[in-house]
Amino acid sequence: MDPISFPPSGEFLQSVRTSSKALREASNILIEEQAIKRLLLSPAFTSSFKRVSASHGLAMPLNFPSAAAELNLLSILSLLNFGSGYRAPLHAETGHGAWDCMRSFVFSLYITSSVDEDDLLSARGIQNISEGKVAELMRVNVHTERPHENLQHVTIGELRGPMYDLVKLVTRVLNETGGILVNSGYPDLGMFVLEALKDGRKARSDEDDHADVEVILERLVRAFPAFQDMAVVDGQRIFCFKKALFLIHAISIRFGSAQPPPFPVPSTSHMPVFSDNVLPSLLIHLGVIDTSGSPNLSLLFPHAGSPKQLVPLFATAAPGPSDAKVLPKDGPVLSTNQAYILRAAAIDACEMITAVAHTLQEPSLEWLRDIELPALDMWIWAVAKDRPDYRQLERFVLRDTVYF
Repeated sequence: MDPISFPPSGEFLQSVRTSSKALREASNILIEEQAIKRLLLSPAFTSSFKRVSASHGLAMPLNFPSAAAELNLLSILSLLNFGSGYRAPLHAETGHGAWDCMRSFVFSLYITSSVDEDDLLSARGIQNISEGKVAELMRVNVHTERPHENLQHVTIGELRGPMYDLVKLVTRVLNETGGILVNSGYPDLGMFVLEALKDGRKARSDEDDHADVEVILERLVRAFPAFQDMAVVDGQRIFCFKKALFLIHAISIRFGSAQPPPFPVPSTSHMPVFSDNVLPSLLIHLGVIDTSGSPNLSLLFPHAGSPKQLVPLFATAAPGPSDAKVLPKDGPVLSTNQAYILRAAAIDACEMITAVAHTLQEPSLEWLRDIELPALDMWIWAVAKDRPDYRQLERFVLRDTVYF
């Protein structure tokens, strides 16, 4: 993949929007206003949005000695908010998807640190954590058995397979981030984020009350490779910054309601969405993102968006037993470039969805005119597992990435 430079200082947020729109259009992906209205006015959306968009998955069933300790854990969790390409093998191994497994792993880091002398959530702790410790706390088997070449009825366990690949990615991100923090003199990631929050607050003004998010985002992305979610695709620069944006919004959710907040908390209502594999896949299934004009993408989801599929998906969720225990199947396996194109399309689609929602004049649905991008993001992400029929919709797969 071609090397890419950072956006100009002060233009990180805008670069997410402009680069996504440019790449989506260059890739011949269509998003029609009529398709957006069909979604917004559907019973599936109007009956579930307020409830489902509040399901952010950020509740912390832990006792923290301080707000700084919780901020550090939240920062580590956001740093590790990837692994979506391992959803199917994770479900087979643990019964949970990537997000729940990462949450459980970070909780285990915290609980283990409270009883051991070593603080596994400190800068030095994550710098030095081993693959074996990561596998132990993730509760996954990183060995794959194969028959011995010469001895009959003898099997050999080797370090390989999807769980080992994921453990290697997690360990690499932790070690790399910890090394940067140690070399920069920070005791943990939370202290770096706290300093960024304070610097962001200094940048806010009456003329630009969103400058704080810009400052925080730029500091996170410039400092840590695991937040540098950007590429050059077909000559087009694309910036997604999914995990860094997610972290900023998670801080707003967890600490924004405290009076007074323990540290400066940014307003995130204007931020772009946190594009992963769920958002574009679901928006394709719901007929909002139309890839039929893109030769490299048109066959990935062959039946998505058809009238036969859309009718039940747009209806109110049918009551009945949940099939949550049914193991999910992997969707189409994409190249890195294909994944960036679809993620860019989802970012631009959500910008267009909120813009259309704000113009609707439905007398009984006035609340549609107040929809904000992060809430729309949370609805798409959460509704994908809120309904049994949505859970069975295929999501695209990209495994060797630490960005989503």
